[in-house]
Amino acid sequence: MFFEFDPTLFTIFFQLTLAALLGLLLGAERSIAGKSAGMRTFALVSLGACLFTVISILITTEYFGKVNFDPMRVPAAIITGIGFIGAGLIMFRQNLMRGLTTGAGMWIAAGVGMGVGFGLYAIAAYTTALTLFIFTAVWFIEAKLKVHFGRHNVEPIRDKEETWE
Repeated sequence: MFFEFDPTLFTIFFQLTLAALLGLLLGAERSIAGKSAGMRTFALVSLGACLFTVISILITTEYFGKVNFDPMRVPAAIITGIGFIGAGLIMFRQNLMRGLTTGAGMWIAAGVGMGVGFGLYAIAAYTTALTLFIFTAVWFIEAKLKVHFGRHNVEPIRDKEETWE
């Protein structure tokens, strides 16, 4: 069976949800303050950090006691490498930052891929659903907050291709 009932999954789902919600709260303050990184970015970074931590705990306990085997070396390299790629997605133009949420989303995607690679299918699927919620529904909430607090230059729903001169 692809998904097996495991009571610890509910605890992990709670942890992932709480991390995303707390990140949303931090990001809401940043959105109201008119900063580039807002609710979605903070929620994704918080969710990603929680996901990587959960994966680390689960994998380390599974392989505990194996001689000359450290299951966390590869994930650590993945986190660093994706962070580097994500940083390359972030662009500044006329004091505006673009691509930060996409970079955070790519970081989450790396965590989801790691979860699948380690066989943590339910956690990867749940994190994907939570990320899609953050990417879509939270955009509308964040846009309304920005308009309500006087920041009318909200970004469009879909990224426009820009020509760099």
